[in-house]
Amino acid sequence: MHSPELLLRQKIHDCYSEIFEKELIDKIVKVGHFDTIKDGELLIDIGSDMTHIPLILDGVVKIIRKEKNGEEIVLYFLERGSTCAISFVNCINNKKSIFKGVVESTIEAVFLPVEYIDEWLANYKSWRHFIIDSYHFRLLEMVESIDGLAFMKMDERTLKFLTDKVKISNNTDLNITHQEIADDLNTSRVVITRILKQLHDENKIYSTRNKIRVLEYFE
Repeated sequence: MHSPELLLRQKIHDCYSEIFEKELIDKIVKVGHFDTIKDGELLIDIGSDMTHIPLILDGVVKIIRKEKNGEEIVLYFLERGSTCAISFVNCINNKKSIFKGVVESTIEAVFLPVEYIDEWLANYKSWRHFIIDSYHFRLLEMVESIDGLAFMKMDERTLKFLTDKVKISNNTDLNITHQEIADDLNTSRVVITRILKQLHDENKIYSTRNKIRVLEYFE
């Protein structure tokens, strides 16, 4: 067995051994394509053909929906041990991507060809549960995003956005600009700057240039 295959097997085992049986991990190692994608690069773009689904081994991906007028909003984040259920559905139905995936922090992932997905659904109970659970979890995240747009004030959305990023990165110190926050929340930089000052004054965050420390979590 070649060393790259050994390395891939170990990475998949470390991340998914409690989810998938050994036989399925063997299949993933055999047919999967390992890749590393750096910060800021596209994982998938709107309108792209869906030929593979990713299993995230490390890093974070930001999933973005673009409206007809060109405005974008962040729906949710993919992190270690997850996949994108929307990409799974699109692959099965031979649809093009309806979202954009941007790498938030450098990812390592194994990409699985779509032609194996149906077969594994039939043959592996763990794979069925994984896909169903992933779809359910992403649906809840999208509902939460809709609730935020409909019912939360912008200061609440901003604090929740920062809190979510802290949970994903496991670090209360965030290196992020006001413009990046504004882009992700589909608002203006001026609005975000005002809100960050307000949150800073309320001792919920400590804000300096391009860096924010979250002091109070939004539950």
